Amino acid sequence: MNEVLGLPQHLAGAERCLVMGVLNVTPDSFSDGGRWLDRDQAVEHGLRLRAQGADIVDVGGESTRPGAARVDASQEKQRILPVVEQLVGAGVVVSVDTMRAEVAGAALEAGAHIINDVSGGLVDPGMPGLIRSSAVPYVVMHWRAPSDRMDRAAVYDDVVTEVIGELRARLRALVDAGIDPRQLIVDPGLGFSKDIDHNWSLMAGLDRLHDLGRPILLGASRKRFLAAVTAAPDGSAVTPDARDDATTATTALAASAGVWCVRVHDVRPSLDAVRVAAALGSADRPWSLPVPPFGEGISR
Repeated sequence: MNEVLGLPQHLAGAERCLVMGVLNVTPDSFSDGGRWLDRDQAVEHGLRLRAQGADIVDVGGESTRPGAARVDASQEKQRILPVVEQLVGAGVVVSVDTMRAEVAGAALEAGAHIINDVSGGLVDPGMPGLIRSSAVPYVVMHWRAPSDRMDRAAVYDDVVTEVIGELRARLRALVDAGIDPRQLIVDPGLGFSKDIDHNWSLMAGLDRLHDLGRPILLGASRKRFLAAVTAAPDGSAVTPDARDDATTATTALAASAGVWCVRVHDVRPSLDAVRVAAALGSADRPWSLPVPPFGEGISR
């Protein structure tokens, strides 16, 4: 796999798609809201994710599900910082899911390794400066609107082309702000200002995202678009937890498409999927296609 500046060395040299485990320390996240709001339970779950094989644990203190209300920075920090400190102390590589520079800075002081910003730096103008000075990996997600308005922004003529164009513009803006392009990771933002068809089009177009020249993080886990293809035996509504098998299928597809990391709630099946994809990728296949060179498509 390709290098990401600032990533711990044992992950920088990984030969397969990485697996990021989700740890939402929130009462209202769409899938696991309220389960890990207690500090000790959150730490225990983070350690369990690591024990299951998660390369990274992504800790978030503010829900970004459609319709979610924002919390203030002090509450967000209160939720995540003790969890980050304990997980880092136990040797876990921690990513922090936040749109606030204040929260990101405090998390980095607590030992976090990666900042995962679903707004790609659009919400907080202080974020680019923090990322520049800290030299940590930074996930830049495609984002058009806050959670309470995101569904109204799901309007595209060609979703793959437009997402790539908007991500390219964010990458250029961040590099112009002084951030080393090698710090930047892109995320197409499945479920964020996208309807079901948009999400599937992005899944089908993952190979085109390599044109950005940056590693790709994909977060398909348990999202609503998977319910449309998930069978409920009794015909009832498909709950988020019941979408894990479909999530594993998206992981296999993503890993085969050269995605750098997948963000999932259920780690072990996705770890198996990326290992299968890695084994297939290393086999002697005359029809296999090369992944475009890392780092091309953006200049300082």
